Amino acid sequence: MVGVVALAAGIAGCKGGGGPDLGADVCKKADTCGALSGVSAGQCQDLINTSLNSMSSDARASVEKAYGACLDMTDCTAFNACIVGVMQGTSTGTAGTTGTGGTSAGGTGGSAIAGTGGTSVGGTGGTSTGGAAGTGGTSAGGTTGSGGTSAAGAAGTSAAGTGGGGGAIGGRGGSAAGTTGTGGSATGGTTGTGGGSTAPELMTSAQNAYWVAGTVTKVTSGTADVAVDKNTTYQRWDGFGGCFNEMGWDALSVLPADQVTSAMKLLFDATAGANFVYGRLPMGASDYAISWYTLDDTTNNTADYTMASFSIARDRQKLIPFIKAALQVKPSLRLWASPWVVPKWMLDSGNNMKSDAQTQGAHALYMARFVEEYAKEGLTIWAVHPQNEPGFSGRVRWTQAELITFMKTYLGPTFAQRNLTAEIWCGTMSKDPDDTNIAKATAMDSAALQYVKGFGVQWNLQPAVMTLAAKGPVMQTEHRCGNYNFDSPYWDKMRYSSTMPQNDHLYGEESWQLIRDWIVSGVNSYSAWNMVLDTVGKSLDNWPQNALLTVDRTAKKLNVTPAYHVFRHYSQYIAVGATRIGTTGSTDALAFKNPDGSIVVQVYNKGTSSKRMIVGIGSALSQSLYQFDVPAHGWDTLRVPQ
Repeated sequence: MVGVVALAAGIAGCKGGGGPDLGADVCKKADTCGALSGVSAGQCQDLINTSLNSMSSDARASVEKAYGACLDMTDCTAFNACIVGVMQGTSTGTAGTTGTGGTSAGGTGGSAIAGTGGTSVGGTGGTSTGGAAGTGGTSAGGTTGSGGTSAAGAAGTSAAGTGGGGGAIGGRGGSAAGTTGTGGSATGGTTGTGGGSTAPELMTSAQNAYWVAGTVTKVTSGTADVAVDKNTTYQRWDGFGGCFNEMGWDALSVLPADQVTSAMKLLFDATAGANFVYGRLPMGASDYAISWYTLDDTTNNTADYTMASFSIARDRQKLIPFIKAALQVKPSLRLWASPWVVPKWMLDSGNNMKSDAQTQGAHALYMARFVEEYAKEGLTIWAVHPQNEPGFSGRVRWTQAELITFMKTYLGPTFAQRNLTAEIWCGTMSKDPDDTNIAKATAMDSAALQYVKGFGVQWNLQPAVMTLAAKGPVMQTEHRCGNYNFDSPYWDKMRYSSTMPQNDHLYGEESWQLIRDWIVSGVNSYSAWNMVLDTVGKSLDNWPQNALLTVDRTAKKLNVTPAYHVFRHYSQYIAVGATRIGTTGSTDALAFKNPDGSIVVQVYNKGTSSKRMIVGIGSALSQSLYQFDVPAHGWDTLRVPQ
C-alpha cells in the first residue's frame, strides 16, 4: 500500500474535505467498481458514517481526507485498494510521518485504536487511524492485560459437557434449568457432541424457553438487518459482576449443598454459568443485610478515632462465606466494596458526615482496616468506592467538596501510607444532579485523580458516562432492581407490588434493554444488584426487589430467573478485554470483538412474533451473512469464530 499512502499524503487540495455526502460518494463508487459484497450501497454509507461519527474531530478529518484521495482515483483497482486501506488504518490523508519504530502507516506501537504511549486513535508519531498493533496495545487507551479469555470459549469442555452437551447448570447448548443437551446428561457428567467446532453458534432465549441452542445458517444472498463493522471500535470491555449481601447467603442456607454449588457455578463459572468477574460487597450493612450494622459500632456511639472497636466478626457469619463459596468457582474474582452506612459517631444529628480532620482521618482508617482485615481472611479487596449513592442517602450525607476532599486528602494518603494496593474509585454515584456534579468535579480535580482510578455510576448517571470516560474507566455499579412504584424506563408502574417482586419475563426484557443502553453510553463494565434473594425479596426498607437467582424457602428450591439469562447471554460470551464494535440497522443490537478474534452479536426482538434476521459481519465493503430466528420478546447471541 506504499503507493496509496504516498498519493494520500500529497492531496492537500483534493476532494478530501468530507461533508455530508462523503459516505454516499465512497459507497456509490465502491458499488460501481464492484467492491461491495454482502452489503448494499446504502448499508455501506451507514457503516462509514457510523465509523466517522465514532472518531475524534482530528481523526475524522484525517480519514475524510484519505477517502477524498481515494475518490480522486479513476482506476477501480487502485480505488478499491485505497478504501480498504483507509478502513483498515493502513493509509490516511495525512500519512507520511513515520511512527516511532514504525512505518508511515502508523507503525508498531499503535493498535487500530491506540498503542501504549500512543494517542486515542494512533501510535506515537503514527497516523490518526493507527497502524499495526503493538505488543501490549490498548483498546481506547487502556491496558488490555494478558489478552483475557473468551467468555464463551469455543464449544470446549465444561462441567456441562462439550459442544452440544448440556447440564444441570447449563453448558453451552444446554439449559440452565437442567434440560439435557444433545449428547450430554442432566448432571453434565458426560461429554456432549461436537467440541472444538469453528462453526458459528447461536444461543436463544424466549419466555419459558431460555438458553436454548439455536440454528444459524451462513447465506450468500439477502440484505442484512444488522450490519457489523469490525473496523469501527468503541470502548474496551472489562466484564460483568454482581453484589454479595447477607440476605442472599441466608436464603441459600436453606438449600441442599448441591444446589448452593449449582448457584455459584451459575453465577461465576466461565463455561457453565454467567462468568461474572466482579464481586461487589458492602462495607458494613447494605439494605439487604439481615439488620443494619457497621464495622465500628460503639457503646453510646462513643467516638473511636483509632478503630479500637473495629471488627469484621459480623461479616464472618454470612457475607464472607458467600464470597468464599464464589471464589471456589472463580478464584480470580475482583472484589470491590462500598459503604451504605458508617458508624453513627461519624455523623452529626442530621446524618451529615462530620468534616473535621479527626473524623475524616478516622473514616479513612476505617476503610483501610476493612481492606487489611479482609486480607487476613484471604480476601483481596481490589477497589473501594467511598459511599453508596451520596446524593440519595438519608443515612450518610456528603457535600461535593467534602467527599472530594476526603478522597484526595484522607483516603488516598492513608492507603498510600499503609501500602494498600486497593484502588480508590469515585463511586457509587446515582442521583442527578448531586452525584453527577461530584463525579464531574472529581474528574476535573488533578489532585483527586492522583488517587482516583475510575468512576462507579448507576441509575441516573448514564448521561455523564462519556464525560467521565475521558478521565478513566467507568463501571456501571448497580443494575436497576425492578418493581418500582415510580416511572422508570421499559416499565409500567401499574405492575408495582408491595408484597412480591416480579422476577418475570418482562423484567428480563427490561434488563436486556437497560444493559444495552449503558453499554452504548460507554461503560467498561456492568454489575447486577442482588445476585441471590428469596422469592419475597424485601429489603430492610421493605421494598421487594428482583434477583438473578431466587430461593423458594418452603420448597427448598433454587430458581433461575429470566433476568439471569439476560446477563448470561451477555457475560458468558463477551470476554474480558473485548472491544465494542460498530453496528447499524437496529438499536436493538450490540457487537463485540473478543481478544481471540471471535465476533459476538447480541440482538433483541421486542415484537410479538418471531423474526427471521440476517446479521452481516465484516466491513463497510464486505459482509458475511448469517441467518437465524429471534423469538418474539426474546433475545439471541450469535458468536462467529475468527
